[in-house]
Amino acid sequence: MAKAIEITDSSFDEVIKSEQPVLVDFWAEWCGPCKMIGPIVEELAGDYDGKVTIGKIDVDANQDIPGRFGIRSIPTLLIFKGGEVVDKVVGAVPKSVLVDKLEAQL
Repeated sequence: MAKAIEITDSSFDEVIKSEQPVLVDFWAEWCGPCKMIGPIVEELAGDYDGKVTIGKIDVDANQDIPGRFGIRSIPTLLIFKGGEVVDKVVGAVPKSVLVDKLEAQL
């Protein structure tokens, strides 16, 4: 089963250039709500394998990219299409919310 890819400051720009939509989960190890949404993000990676690129970026280990996008609270999930942010979710939300947002980009 497909898994979410680990994204770093150095790999980020390459990842969002994808032909398909890209969901990026900004998270940290110490963040409770991040732990709640983490398994959902992994499920989506399996559900949308081949249709959407799903990745996670640890904001403690990678500070350039969260800074570039003004990430103030986590979890924040950004959806990119053609390298541009097309949607944003802040906080732990039900899987159905993320599915709706991803479907809108396909």
